[in-house]
Amino acid sequence: MRLVPERLLGQVLPRAYRFDPRELPPAPQAPAAPRRLYITPANFAGQGWQWAHAITEHVPDAAAVNMAVRSGDGFAHPTDYSVPLGFYTASRRWQRRERDIVSRGFTHVLVEAERHPFGAVLDETVSSQVRRLIRHGVGVVMLCHGTDIRLPSRHAAANPDSPFLGSLAEAAPSLERVAARNRRLLDELGLPVLVTTPDLILDVPYAHWLPSIIEPERWATASGVLQRTRPVVVHAPSSAATKGSQQIDPILSRLDAEGVISYRRVFGVPFSEMPGLYADSDIVVDQISFGDYGVVALEAMAAGRVVVSHVSPHARSQVLGATGFEVPVVEATAARLDEVVRGIVTDRQRYREVARQAVDFVTEIHDGRRSAGILAEYLR
Repeated sequence: MRLVPERLLGQVLPRAYRFDPRELPPAPQAPAAPRRLYITPANFAGQGWQWAHAITEHVPDAAAVNMAVRSGDGFAHPTDYSVPLGFYTASRRWQRRERDIVSRGFTHVLVEAERHPFGAVLDETVSSQVRRLIRHGVGVVMLCHGTDIRLPSRHAAANPDSPFLGSLAEAAPSLERVAARNRRLLDELGLPVLVTTPDLILDVPYAHWLPSIIEPERWATASGVLQRTRPVVVHAPSSAATKGSQQIDPILSRLDAEGVISYRRVFGVPFSEMPGLYADSDIVVDQISFGDYGVVALEAMAAGRVVVSHVSPHARSQVLGATGFEVPVVEATAARLDEVVRGIVTDRQRYREVARQAVDFVTEIHDGRRSAGILAEYLR
């Protein structure tokens, strides 16, 4: 039982969690469609918003909106409905209203990253909140994003460049507990499960892959590729610890010093400037650690750049089996990155064709149409 009234609780919480109960966020509005999907609460890389809008655009008789929890004053990605962190974690009034509106107004809910769909302070577990939706006749699908379900011990055993053997070694035991707990939750619920990258099927064998979405036209450029004497190589990690940057940097810096390439290590570039950054590059080295390709690789492929990254044989096989397309990402591990980049510089015509194929791949697989079709299968 709560002893502090909500009007006072919002003032005494740590700064990041404070809220004014008089400024209750606007309530979500269910769309006017027979099938109505609510996606909550993570929106990592803006994907919740992308999936929601893909459903609305491409699936007849269906529409979707997404919710995301907002921490701080800004919000990095678009969202239909954002909720300050304080309300999500501490406002019973907001949580009860959210729960009731979604239960009555939506036919389906996509729960991201095994997180509480209605906040974490209703003395309820994720399981109990999901089961309440089901009792109200709402169809629920679970969605895994990455670290929430990727088991560090499994990944480290299969990948010599795994960040769980290096930069994330100290965090690995905690992440192992989180992933194991979330897998138990998925097993217990027995609901349909989607994963955002194909290699995660190793962690949830009964899951299905839901492709990430980008807007190819935002990244398209008329700039040629591999036409300069010294090709420009960009590495712009969202997280250096998880991308293998501590191994990538010295290799590419050495190639730059030899005059083979011009290396641009990028820090803190606003999202709005990234299309121009890729347009002025030839090769984008994404990561060598996780064995999957994500949104950054897709954006660079859509720009017609040669993308170098580690994509595991399992992930490549999953994509080929699901789509009929080979993943047009040039394979590299830490041990082979020097050799791979030199090979691209030497055999330019071959890799210009890889870059062209990459544009077609993103347009066919990751522009929203395929993802909407997959989600539509669950909106019955």
